[in-house]
Amino acid sequence: MTFYSEIESLHQEEIQALQLKRLQKTVQHVFTNVPFYRQELIKQNISPDDIQNLEDIRRLPFTKKQDLRDQYPFGLFAVPNEELVRIHGSSGTSGKPTIVGYTKNDISNWSEIVARAIVAAGGQKGDIFHNAYGYGLFTGGLGLHYGAELLGCVTVPVSGGNTDRQITLIQDFQPKIIGGTPSYVLNIAEKMEELGLNPQDCSLQYGIFGAEPWSEELRQTIEEKLGIKAVDIYGLSEVIGPGVSIECHEAQNGLHIADDHFFVEVINPDTLQPVPDGEDGELVFTSLTKEALPIIRYRTGDIASITREKCVCGRTTTRMSRVKGRIDDMLIIRGVNIFPSEIERYLLQLNELVPHYQIHLVKKGPLDSVELHCEMTQEFYTLLPNFDLQHEQVLLLQKKINHSMKANCLVSMDIHIQPPKTIPRSEGKAVRIIDKRKEFVSKK
Repeated sequence: MTFYSEIESLHQEEIQALQLKRLQKTVQHVFTNVPFYRQELIKQNISPDDIQNLEDIRRLPFTKKQDLRDQYPFGLFAVPNEELVRIHGSSGTSGKPTIVGYTKNDISNWSEIVARAIVAAGGQKGDIFHNAYGYGLFTGGLGLHYGAELLGCVTVPVSGGNTDRQITLIQDFQPKIIGGTPSYVLNIAEKMEELGLNPQDCSLQYGIFGAEPWSEELRQTIEEKLGIKAVDIYGLSEVIGPGVSIECHEAQNGLHIADDHFFVEVINPDTLQPVPDGEDGELVFTSLTKEALPIIRYRTGDIASITREKCVCGRTTTRMSRVKGRIDDMLIIRGVNIFPSEIERYLLQLNELVPHYQIHLVKKGPLDSVELHCEMTQEFYTLLPNFDLQHEQVLLLQKKINHSMKANCLVSMDIHIQPPKTIPRSEGKAVRIIDKRKEFVSKK
């Protein structure tokens, strides 16, 4: 068993004592330095001295993404500009972006958290790390970069895109680890095959994938194509960035949370009450060591569960399940709740299809409906006489897919099977959902 830090194997009593100490310091920090939090605490008649045990965290107010947008750009910062060394932000695709800041100590802590994560994934000093996460305001690229360097990895900051160059560097540099979104790394593997290369012949042994939901079936596909161990990493810029939690390569069964830096809760998103360990709910994180942008009970919108059982790898840290989906990504079709990851799970079980798809939301009369666009394999396509998409075999495959979706996701879908290489490939986060409902209304 290899750990980056002995703190990963502390007894629960020890880690909880450390969490309480750091929580008390954090609450005092925000009360003193962040007017937004001070006002919220005063509204609820809470002072920092009221935090006497970890259960008292439930008395603190929640923070929502809208709060960060309302305080744009620097309203939630707890230190003056002179103490900042870096600013990151979200893409801002819906309204103002969320802006996060870091002190020198924040960057140091974040780097150690990510270094710890890379070790859990199977990495070690001297490994060449091919970093295909995007660099820039997005926290992924630089977050993994600094952690890899701290660990002593040889870091290749290739970023996303330019897939041919990615393949050349993988061939020439012989990296052991690759990091990126799972959809983009799958794109790299498929491009290798198009070039007549066998992805399994490359030097890669481990992959650290995140920034988008992905299913166990997609994990299996990537592992088989590249001959690697693929682990899931989790993080949000609002909490710190990548590294909040990660799977270990030994078990690949739950993501180990850096308990000494983050306190996790799971709540019912409707009642806002805590749910028992092992039960799905919305993840809520409180930072315990951040200086520039401490965050209190941040509602992530991500659905998962937690367990505190010791892992087979020897770590005693709290583990969260892989994210099932996001509350705002959940589709409600004729009263049925569906996460895109559930559709992916069953779609990837069909050998006639490649793991690329899009979900189009449309209107059928007054009702919402789903068009599922999926892509056949080249092998299946070449078996069709004259590549006839209306061939009996294609129609049978449509029925097979629709039966699987109706049986497992409880919704009938209009299935559109497309020829190979027709669904756009990802060079970052995959675009899985296309909402055409407003377009339909405007045409009416």
